[in-house]
Order: sequence, then C-alpha cells, then structure tokens
Amino acid sequence: MNRPKTSSRKVVISCAITGSIHTPSMSPHLPITAEQIARNAVEAAQAGAAVIHLHARKPDSGIPDQNPALFRPFLQSIKQQSDAVLNLTTGGSQTMTIEERLRPAVEFSPELASLNMGTMNFGLYPMLQRYPEISGWERDYLEGSRSGFFRNTLADIEHILRSCSEQNTRFEVECYDIGHLYTLAHFIDRGLIKPPFFVQSVFGILGGIGTHAEDVMHMRRTADRLFGGDYVWSVLGAGANQMRIATSAALMGGNVRVGLEDSLWLKKGQLAKSNAEQVTAIRGIIEGLGLEIATPDDARELLQLKGSDRTAF
Repeated sequence: MNRPKTSSRKVVISCAITGSIHTPSMSPHLPITAEQIARNAVEAAQAGAAVIHLHARKPDSGIPDQNPALFRPFLQSIKQQSDAVLNLTTGGSQTMTIEERLRPAVEFSPELASLNMGTMNFGLYPMLQRYPEISGWERDYLEGSRSGFFRNTLADIEHILRSCSEQNTRFEVECYDIGHLYTLAHFIDRGLIKPPFFVQSVFGILGGIGTHAEDVMHMRRTADRLFGGDYVWSVLGAGANQMRIATSAALMGGNVRVGLEDSLWLKKGQLAKSNAEQVTAIRGIIEGLGLEIATPDDARELLQLKGSDRTAF
C-alpha cells in the first residue's frame, strides 16, 4: 500500500463528545444536556476536530438515550455554528435494542454513522472499583456489563448497513478486535459496504483487543492486508491509553479519535474540563510531529461523504 509522505499528510481528528460508557458521577465535565453537548461539539470543532461523534442522554439523569427528539436540538445547533462532519452513533449502549440504536441515523440521514463489527463482552464494571460511591442507575448500568454483552450479530450489522446505505450515509466501522476486520471483509465481499472504508480501531475495552504497541501494529497490518488502499485508518484508546495510542497511530500513518466518550482525563490525575481540551492536546502532538490536521472538507473528500446539505437536520 502506497502511503502519502509524512510531511504532506493531513490527520483527521475525530472527537466523541459524550458517549455511553461514562456516567455523570465520574466527572462534572461530562456533557449531558443538548446545550452542553452542542457547546462541547462546537468548541471541539474550533479546536481542530473535523469529525464529531454524537450520542444523546436524558437531560435529567444522564442515562444514554437514542430518542431522536434528544438529538435534534444539538444537531441543529452544531450545524448552525460549525462545518464539522457529524457522525451519529448506531451503537447507543449495550442495554438498547438494534431498532432503538438505529433510529437517529435513519431519521437524520447523517454523513457518517458508527457501526460496530461484532457481538462482544463489553466490560465496564471494573470502573466501580475506581468510583465506589456510584449508586442508582449508574451502578446498575456498569454492573450489568459483567453478565451482559454488546449485541452486534451478523444480521444486525446487515440491517444497519442496508438501512443507512439507502440514504448514502457512510460508516465509521468500529473494530474492537482482529475478527471484526474479517467481519468487515465479509460484508465487503457481499457488496454491502463500499470503499473507502473508515476503520476505527478501538483499543482497551475489556472484551476487545489490548493496548500494547504490538496490538496496534497487528490491527494495522491486518487491515492493510485485507483492505489495501481502500481504507482510512483511525484509532481510539480507551481511558489512560488515549493519547499514547493516538500518538502511535499518527506516527504509523493513521488518524485519531479523542473525546470524553473514550476518556475523562487530560493527563494522569487531571480531568479534562471539555472535549476541546483533549482535541487541543492531540493537535499539539500531531503538529509537533510535523503533520497537519485535516479540515472538515478534507475529511469529506478523504471519506467521500455526501455533504452536510444532504442530511435531514
């Protein structure tokens, strides 16, 4: 696979604003309301994020929720204030049905939607050791990941692909393990997803691939072998691994994802006060390596997206 020269390559920074992994008790800076999510997203875009990955939460409790009515206010607000590519989750959370998870992407027809590539254990319960004071729905939610699982069957994946592809929505394909790359290859062979493939490799979730440098290299090598020049590689490292793995990926010719969905921290012992702080930190690292960051239009061209004027929000 021929890669662009390091000095001329532009790195796409994605930012995942709130997610469904962390709970409000873990950080006072986690955005919950539509206003908070929109403000965090716009600030992250201003700091250099070309792609904004979005979940919604119930504003009174912070419970993850895929009701499109909760997405609409912040989608419209972000679009009015920013040209960033808006990427809607179809992952939702492991407590939701596939139809619940799919609703926002179908209703709003975004340029990008996330797509998880396999059913897996998704262990969040170790966080209870670090946050023993958590109670109520938050404790139940985290504890439930001990005996539950994150459902993404082959039929589920096909259903999401067919539902969103009809609207020319492309996918951020989230791969938590090597087998997920082979699942993507299966759907490519069936003609259900077209290049360029935006492969987001996820490291550090209990139940998925680890965070060793060899794990990152193995994911890269396997994707190169399976997809050649037809894919765009990005990485996210969960928790304390966020900046280290992002830096490694940038050095290996990849793109990066940061944000409070993936880690609450700016550095050891210091909570990030906003998503923009994390974007600013990784931007500094990327530019310090002599690389440029991609603009939203650069990302649209690289990923061959349909444009924000063809969304339904």
